[in-house]
Amino acid sequence: MKKLISLLIRFVPRKYLQLFSGVGLKALGIFYMGNQVECPICKNHYRQFLPYGRINPRPNALCPGCLSLERHRLIWLYLQQKTNFFQQKLKVLQIAPEHCFMKPFEAQHGEGYITADIESPLAKVKMDIHEIPFGENHFDVVLCNHVLEHVKDDIKAMSEIKRVLKPGGWAILQVPFFSPVPDVTFEDNSITDPREREKIFGQDDHVRMFGKDYSKRIQRSGLKAEENDFAFSQSDRYGLQKAEIIYLGRKS
Repeated sequence: MKKLISLLIRFVPRKYLQLFSGVGLKALGIFYMGNQVECPICKNHYRQFLPYGRINPRPNALCPGCLSLERHRLIWLYLQQKTNFFQQKLKVLQIAPEHCFMKPFEAQHGEGYITADIESPLAKVKMDIHEIPFGENHFDVVLCNHVLEHVKDDIKAMSEIKRVLKPGGWAILQVPFFSPVPDVTFEDNSITDPREREKIFGQDDHVRMFGKDYSKRIQRSGLKAEENDFAFSQSDRYGLQKAEIIYLGRKS
C-alpha cells in the first residue's frame, strides 16, 4: 500500500488525483474500519489512517473518508476550538482548496466562501496568487495551506493576502518543513533536474525549502506573524504530527 500511494502521488498529476482518488479510497476505507483513530472532519473512525508520502510514506496519515491529512485535521481542530470560524458566516478565501474542506466550509459560509487556484479543477476562481483578483479589505480569513513552496515569490504572494484581508483579518499560512530545517530559507532556480529538485526541495515542483526564518518572511509581507503550538495539546486519536506549528499572519 505504501509503494502504491507513493507512486500515485509522485507520477499522477495533482488535478487528476483530486478528481478521481476519492472513490477508490472510500472503498479501501472499508478494510480499515475500527475505532483507534477518528477524523474530526468527516467523523469516520478507523483502526488506522492510510499511509501517505512521496518517497517515505508516513504511517497513519490519510483519511480514506474525506482525504484529510494530518495538517488538514490540525487546521480543522484549530478553527473549531480557537477561532470564530464555525460560529458565524465569514468571507473566506481558500487558496488551492482541499477536498476535505470544501463542502463543510461552503455549508458554513455560503457564498462568502471562495476557492481559488491557478489550475485546480476544484476551485471556483482561476487565480494567480501574485495578483489576487479581489479588492482591498475583502476577506475575514485566508487559508493558504502548502502553497507558498510552489510560487515564484512567496513574499509577494503573502503581501497580496495582506491586501485582501480586512483589518483584523487573519490567514493560516502552512508550509512544509524538511529535516534538518535550515536556518535560512533556501532557493536556487538553477536546479532544473526534477529528481534533483525532489531530493533538495522535497518535491520536484517546490521552488524553496523553508527555514527557521519563515516567520520573518511572513513579517516582510506586512502581516504580523504568529507561531502556535496548538497541536501539542491535541489527542493522539486524530493522527496529528504533534511537532507541527500553525503559522498565522494577522493584518493589524
